Amino acid sequence: MKTGSPKKHKPPRRILVLDVGGSHVKFRVGARGAIGRFVSGPQMTPQMMTRTLLELRPHSAYDAVSIGYPGLVLHGRITAEPYNLGHGWVHFDFERILGAPVRVINDAAMQAIGSYAGGRMLFLGLGTGLGATLILDGVVEPLEIGHLPYRHDRSFEDCVGEQGRSKLGNKKWRKIVLEVVAQLSKALESDYVVIGGGNARRLKSLPPNCRLGDNRNAFIGGLRVWQHATDPLQVVPQRTSGRPVDRARRRRRRGRAPG
Repeated sequence: MKTGSPKKHKPPRRILVLDVGGSHVKFRVGARGAIGRFVSGPQMTPQMMTRTLLELRPHSAYDAVSIGYPGLVLHGRITAEPYNLGHGWVHFDFERILGAPVRVINDAAMQAIGSYAGGRMLFLGLGTGLGATLILDGVVEPLEIGHLPYRHDRSFEDCVGEQGRSKLGNKKWRKIVLEVVAQLSKALESDYVVIGGGNARRLKSLPPNCRLGDNRNAFIGGLRVWQHATDPLQVVPQRTSGRPVDRARRRRRRGRAPG
């Protein structure tokens, strides 16, 4: 991706979107294709993933690929091995194996792009770990918050990821999730928070200015990354039935002058 103003270009017709998670890989071709899935886990390597994928979706089924990867991605390249999968992801040649152009993005960022409704949005993905992305007036900024220290020598991910939920039980886990959401939202000055990921459905209540995401938004995000060719990646808001975000009004409510 080149820095500068977005260039008009025609996106590929059939885009295969992969949402790679710590327990499953989900995939879909296009906006209305059937969603498939297969088991991932701590032993899954990229070789294993692509081999299984090609058994289910041959090269002839798609023209381009988007991959939502659960780890650090810089300028479209995987730069660190994942915490919850096998090894070998850095420098893996997806384009050669999959036989099509490939764009890789952090998995939380991909779902965030599909959930974005304007303004300053914080996305938090509650799954095997904790994914996070901030979108600032259309500019996408993936965050590596999950592995930062939170409390008692435990990271945010240790507390609100699946391991934390299993250890604490749903009741205590929900309380910590609400605390984390409130703290991160305040620290990052978000207008609103979208909470996605497989464990989002386990929450019984949400803090103010929060809404639940939909895991299917990852597929929307995977399609949208092919509509933009800038670095940093920029996106336009999703159309929603609600009122557009008025960032200046939100800031006045908080007692700050508009930025």
